[in-house]
Amino acid sequence: MFTEKDLQQLAQRGITPEQAEAQLHSFETGFPALDITAAASVGNGILKIDDPAAYLAAWEQYLHENHTILKFVPASGAASRMFKNLFEYLENGEETPFIQKFLSGLKHFAFYDELKQLSPSDAGQDIVRTLLETMHYGNLPKGLLKFHSYEDGARTPALEHMVEGALYAKNEKQEVNLHFTVSAEHRALFEEHIAANKQAFEKKYGVHYNVSFSEQKPSTDTIAADMEGKPFRTADGKLLFRPGGHGALIANLGEQDADVVFIKNIDNVVPDRLKEPTILYKKILAGILVTLQKQIFAYLKELEGEVTAERIEEMKAFCEEKLFLTLPIYNKESLIAAFNRPIRVCGMVKNEGEPGGGPFLVRDAQGAVQDQILESVQIADPNLMKQATHFNPVDLVCAIKDYKGERFCLQDYVDPLTGFISQKSKDGRELQALELPGLWNGAMARWNTVFAEVPIETFNPVKTVNDLLRDQHQ
Repeated sequence: MFTEKDLQQLAQRGITPEQAEAQLHSFETGFPALDITAAASVGNGILKIDDPAAYLAAWEQYLHENHTILKFVPASGAASRMFKNLFEYLENGEETPFIQKFLSGLKHFAFYDELKQLSPSDAGQDIVRTLLETMHYGNLPKGLLKFHSYEDGARTPALEHMVEGALYAKNEKQEVNLHFTVSAEHRALFEEHIAANKQAFEKKYGVHYNVSFSEQKPSTDTIAADMEGKPFRTADGKLLFRPGGHGALIANLGEQDADVVFIKNIDNVVPDRLKEPTILYKKILAGILVTLQKQIFAYLKELEGEVTAERIEEMKAFCEEKLFLTLPIYNKESLIAAFNRPIRVCGMVKNEGEPGGGPFLVRDAQGAVQDQILESVQIADPNLMKQATHFNPVDLVCAIKDYKGERFCLQDYVDPLTGFISQKSKDGRELQALELPGLWNGAMARWNTVFAEVPIETFNPVKTVNDLLRDQHQ
């Protein structure tokens, strides 16, 4: 199937011929439908937080025990989609209601002062061209755009995440560990931006920042196929590879040496005056995680010896009531396998019609039922989507070490059968692209997962530039 040149191409990316063949095979077979037993709801898959004080205390206690805490921020996405309407306006000159709102609200954007200085005139198209081309907002990543205004200058999402880190993820030594996954072309810009602001933020919040970066690995790219399922070739006969989606970042996450990891999207940030609910619920989610982990670790140590039927019953109740996990059989072996896995606690907000994935209870091939975050593309039955009372704002707290303090190999907990195929095009030709199991979907399918209800105030994403005019970003 592959020529000598193809094999060289694969080797350069760190992809084996067997992996490429397995990917091509997926185009033929597709992915099996998931066995969804129900949309998760409060009491059935989603925890209602009744005792926040206990979880806050558990987190404070944990922070004093010399653990490594990390804030992990996927930040490689370009902001081009954010400006889709502005690009269209440059092309056709049509002042749609969106454009009118943008132009009339100019003074309220954090980038306004810079834009005013640089724009050659007040004409709408000149302003938009200056923003997209002169200031490069059309091809910069979201993390480096000016989102919020303050008396001492504007802040980007990257800087807002630095502030968040100081407010809920600093350790006893007042250190804040931050990790951004970035694209190779923007890495230097991120590094410069953080370096230029680091000292001022350290002084302001009385912390020391350790900031690291990584890029999506070429080995996580997937081979593209034509509409017949054969390798798609570019005009010069080369194989075409595409980024495997955010699921590829499981490899980057697996390399982090941390006990607890917070994960949140780059654009879900608010100005300081509105940070309080976010900070509070981050601490609560982390408190739930370490409380569960403490009990799981105690059970695993107990399971090293002989356990009575009574203890097995207690562990069964813990699985079903605290982890929302139902096993087909409960014995020593099945409980060890169930407990000895990475853990994540995921905030879920009430469904207000926002697009995106949601929480469901799913049965796996072995018959176990547990919490899973699913994207709409993974759900064949539209009625099931309608039943979802909550959706996923990407608000995760994870524990990636086992009870002996060793890092889990996260690749072992990916469900490879939860990828999906999407239709794309290249140079006017249609192709099929393979999306790897998403980072918080199939890439974490075999983790212990608990959903907890969090308020909508903790979810303030910026999908279009005009979202920055919402009160939550002013």
